[in-house]
Amino acid sequence: MAHSHDHDGPDHAPHDHGAHGHGGGGAHVHGSTDKRRVMFAACLTGGFMVAEALGGLFTNSLALLADAGHMLTDTLALSLAWYAFHLAERPATSRMSYGFGRVKTLVAYTNGIAIFVIAIWIVYEAWQRFLEPPPVLGAPMLVIATLGLLVNIAGFLILHGGDRESLNMRGAILHVVGDLLGSVAAIAAALIILATGWNPIDPILSVLVAVIILSTAWRLMREAAHLLLEGTPDTLDRDAIAADLRANVAGLREVHHVHLWSLDGSRHMATLHACLDEGVEASPVVAAIKARLAAEHGVEHATVETEFDRCADGEGDHDGHHGHSQPDVAKHRHYH
Repeated sequence: MAHSHDHDGPDHAPHDHGAHGHGGGGAHVHGSTDKRRVMFAACLTGGFMVAEALGGLFTNSLALLADAGHMLTDTLALSLAWYAFHLAERPATSRMSYGFGRVKTLVAYTNGIAIFVIAIWIVYEAWQRFLEPPPVLGAPMLVIATLGLLVNIAGFLILHGGDRESLNMRGAILHVVGDLLGSVAAIAAALIILATGWNPIDPILSVLVAVIILSTAWRLMREAAHLLLEGTPDTLDRDAIAADLRANVAGLREVHHVHLWSLDGSRHMATLHACLDEGVEASPVVAAIKARLAAEHGVEHATVETEFDRCADGEGDHDGHHGHSQPDVAKHRHYH
């Protein structure tokens, strides 16, 4: 009697989890181009950040100082994002069997925290300035904010063509969008100050930008945390995938213990138990399951455990979901 653990089909022995599809094809192309995009954006943002900080001090504008502070953190965040892409290119090791792709998700979560800190500081400083509005030089502020807007638009266009499924890239884009909004707010504040002389508009618009950034950062952090907790990606439906496999893979009687997760929001993984019909050869069925998962559901790596009778791990999933649809599954025997 034999219980088959067919993790990677007939070629399991030479297979490396970290190398299975992780660095090939479109994923590799996206990774290398995204890395360059982030590097260019970091240089652009960092270069103008110094000029904007000096301009904010000269004009006494919180909107400019807030945007410069945001750009400083963005420069660090973009540099960190670049390093995450750099780490992701490293091959898998015995201790890091999936490689370093998850670093990008961790960086995305860290970027979200950084945005929160910046936004809270902007709100605090804006409240102080709203209580005692300092004089603001509207004309120089307008010039600097306009230049900042052009720089941020350039940075956004550089990053916009990247992989939108990568949380790391989306975190980098979020930082630049925050800068772009900050520049727009600074321009609006400068125009209102020049037209009316009403200085409180500077901290008011700064708070508005902070609130917008906070809401977007929260969504990014929530999604990154979901991935770090090995949650099922929003684009995948575990029960629907199990039903699809049962309906379309010949020789497959039942699917259970299905677990789905993602390394960085774009590279999806799966493990599952496949109960096969008696007399069916396991390897072709496993190959068909993997092909179906890749082609129809975007799962680039799957570990499949085959069985012909009762499941060795029990009747239900570890998370409490009873994955069996056969009413007589309790009568099955597990072949060891």
